[in-house]
Amino acid sequence: MQACNLSCGHCYADEGRFGGAARAMPRATAYAAVDRLLAEAAPGADVVVGFMGGEPLLARHLVHDVVGYAVRAGATTGHRVRFALTTNLTTVRPEDATLFAEHPFTVTVSLDGDRAGHDALRRAPGGASAYDRLRAGLDTVARHGRPRHLSARVSVTPYTGRLLDILEHGITLGFDEVGFGAVVSAPDPAYEIDTEAFAGFLEQMTACGERALAELSAGRDYPFGNFQTAMEQLHRGAHRPYPCGAGAGYLSASAEGGLYACHRLVDDPAFAMGSLAAGPDTATRRRHLADRHVDRQEPCRSCWARYLCGGGCYHEVSRRGRPGCDYIRGWLSFCLRAYAELGQAAPEFFEQRSSAAPLASSASTV
Repeated sequence: MQACNLSCGHCYADEGRFGGAARAMPRATAYAAVDRLLAEAAPGADVVVGFMGGEPLLARHLVHDVVGYAVRAGATTGHRVRFALTTNLTTVRPEDATLFAEHPFTVTVSLDGDRAGHDALRRAPGGASAYDRLRAGLDTVARHGRPRHLSARVSVTPYTGRLLDILEHGITLGFDEVGFGAVVSAPDPAYEIDTEAFAGFLEQMTACGERALAELSAGRDYPFGNFQTAMEQLHRGAHRPYPCGAGAGYLSASAEGGLYACHRLVDDPAFAMGSLAAGPDTATRRRHLADRHVDRQEPCRSCWARYLCGGGCYHEVSRRGRPGCDYIRGWLSFCLRAYAELGQAAPEFFEQRSSAAPLASSASTV
């Protein structure tokens, strides 16, 4: 759904329009996306169908239809289908919550603080409170069906409040995970975190990490997503030559049926990678991966953190470069120290996480 019911100055998707006109994906195109996914997947592999926007629940009937279609099609082809949806949760209905509970869903909710902080960044029509509507959405989910994994994603701008307060507020709302992401590229540059502001962002993220380290070391749950994801990746010995699976493990389909490297790059011709009708452009995907390997990027190739970072979000790098490199190195330095301390204080944390990993994580290592 390339449209949204809220107006947020920091939205990378320009209210879902991606610089164009608001539009919705036709049902035939959505079904074709599922068909293409299953056709391209390895035999017997699990696949994930993701619903993005804008606000995908503005097309709720299509979401419901696609879930049913994907489950049936996956049963025919021998693929287990899981689902992911990112939403502002202001329009969720009981039947949506039931759908999330009946199928393996990861639902990520956009949250920017308490009522004052959230409403300052997310404007609802007619001056209504987007936060009040989000809280009503959480109540609907609690009454009618909770997804397998419910996370909160906080987009951090220069106007965002104290991160530790927002983190703990999100935890009190009952999310399985709360994570932060700096807004590096936005339609309005006033909402972007620049090189200078990253120093303050690192200080606040480290404060959140210290709280998480203390709580987890004492054997208490503390679902700070960025911290827990970093601990898991360090424990696995993760090696990331790329920042994510864009153009490799996943593609995103636009409303018109074009294929792009990821949901943030929809309608960007520099990251076009085929179509649903013709299939993925294999040659373009190979060039994308060859050119963007972390060992071929500058200044990444000489950075000690390159295989933990992966080189940075393609969308952000293409528009702003890499203003957050010092932040990333600082955060990872803290995480390496915290990993050693947590392993000594509470080794059972890693055993529990390896046996109860969520369907998907909303927060990256950095």
